Amino acid sequence: MLERIKAALDSLSKSERKVAQLVIEQPNLVANAPIAQIADLALVSQPTVIRFCRSLNCSGLQDFKLRLTRSLVSGVPYVHSMVSRDDSAHDLARKLFDNNISHLLRCRNELDTEVLERAITILSNAKKIEMYGQGQSGAVAIDAQNKFFRLGVPTVSYTDPHMHGMSASMLGPGDAVVAISNSGRTLDLLRSVEIARDAGADVIGITHSKSPLAKRCSLCLFADTMEDPDLYTPMITRIVHLVIIDVLAVGVALRRGPELIDQLEKMKRSLKEKRVRGHDNYS
Repeated sequence: MLERIKAALDSLSKSERKVAQLVIEQPNLVANAPIAQIADLALVSQPTVIRFCRSLNCSGLQDFKLRLTRSLVSGVPYVHSMVSRDDSAHDLARKLFDNNISHLLRCRNELDTEVLERAITILSNAKKIEMYGQGQSGAVAIDAQNKFFRLGVPTVSYTDPHMHGMSASMLGPGDAVVAISNSGRTLDLLRSVEIARDAGADVIGITHSKSPLAKRCSLCLFADTMEDPDLYTPMITRIVHLVIIDVLAVGVALRRGPELIDQLEKMKRSLKEKRVRGHDNYS
């Protein structure tokens, strides 16, 4: 419900937006307050509160409260709160943690588990996995390689458009690509995905549901987030992408079963000589 309210802000009247802002900032209070208190806090009339509810396709205040309460109970209590110059360190920490938690829960609830199962199957059976990403998504691609090569599957990451373009042309059936992009509109990445698919490889996208990349992949895991436009780097999307990569990696590890345990133990033993003795519980 909070996501719907934020998305509807531009279509609301000036007075209705005051009610919307109150709901966004204090959802639990509104869910339990009488109409008179809501109107007083929002500095609007009681009929305006009713009009606000109907603007969201609710029959009235009680219907709105019921839907709002269900939304809060479902585990997504916050929407994106924009940071401001006047925020204290405490405010910044709270907003950023809350925003990340909110979007992670939202993406978890919206994740298509059938597509997820198919993606895990493709990666589990792949002869080779290539991770493509540019800019900020390049950092996610590198992290993905760091996780997947430990699973015994030949894995590389490419953040340079020329490199992933050339590598895509060398792929074939049985190979897999994971293409990661916040916008899903990067021309070089779109071209490399087309080349990889033409070569017979499966391409798994991690991007926005309405992006060109989502339409070009064999299958796609969506990460639809609402970033603060005043922040240059889309931070929340990066966190969501990293968690999706973690889910895929753990899924592949579980599929590979006992054979993987020996490999991981061997790798762990190889790292012991690089660590200070007496601190085996730390990286």
